[in-house]
Amino acid sequence: MAETKTHRVTVAQRPLLLSWAGVTDLGRRRETNQDAFLAEFPLFVVADGMGGHAGGEIASRSTVERLQAVVSAGDVNAPAIEQALERAVSDIADHPDTTDEGTGTTLTGVFFVVDGDEARWVALNIGDSRVYLLRDDRLVQVTTDHSVVQELITAGKLSPEEAEGHPYSNVITRAVGASELTAPDYVTIDVRAGDRFVICSDGLTKELTDYGIQHFLREHHDPSRSVEAMLAAALENGGRDNVTLIIVQVEDEDESSSPIEDTAE
Repeated sequence: MAETKTHRVTVAQRPLLLSWAGVTDLGRRRETNQDAFLAEFPLFVVADGMGGHAGGEIASRSTVERLQAVVSAGDVNAPAIEQALERAVSDIADHPDTTDEGTGTTLTGVFFVVDGDEARWVALNIGDSRVYLLRDDRLVQVTTDHSVVQELITAGKLSPEEAEGHPYSNVITRAVGASELTAPDYVTIDVRAGDRFVICSDGLTKELTDYGIQHFLREHHDPSRSVEAMLAAALENGGRDNVTLIIVQVEDEDESSSPIEDTAE
């Protein structure tokens, strides 16, 4: 069962409550779970591994472990994240079970940055896992997929509808893997009460449309209930891949209906 955790922050003398929950599942057709996630303030990321044998699992878990060390060190920023990813690339290349040239992992998520009285979210992305933001009851995809299909869409050679069943739909153009690292793309987002982020592997988006994601966010206020409902729907719709998602939300602490006990580690 997913567990909702919370953390208090103060932005411009305004007390806010961050709450989040994450879940990962094997799905209904895979023999191993090659996904991994980290949900610990101030960093929330999902990694979707790929590669033969145990390669995908090695890649995603190595990446998450290196990022966990960044959180533990207490200074989460873009240079520290990229240094951790460089170390993960070495871990993946040096692992005795990394035998497939296609071994690697996507990485996507958000981290919270405080600079004096100012605060912001920074979304990061490598590959085709996604970050969505629900703001003012409108769901938008924050990240841009690094995939062959997305490049065709951007070039005007393919419509989003045509991309659905495209034979190259699973081919990504960037990954954290056993080769030289390409830095993530970053997007800066202001901090607003009421915002809700969904960070997910494509195991979720293969089974749920954007409308479906928005529906479950509307139906369930608590992050743990939201992630459980989305996971159940993804499995019911086929569960063709591993499914991993994190929901992070921001509320005015004075107006929050969530428990205010700080349960973050």
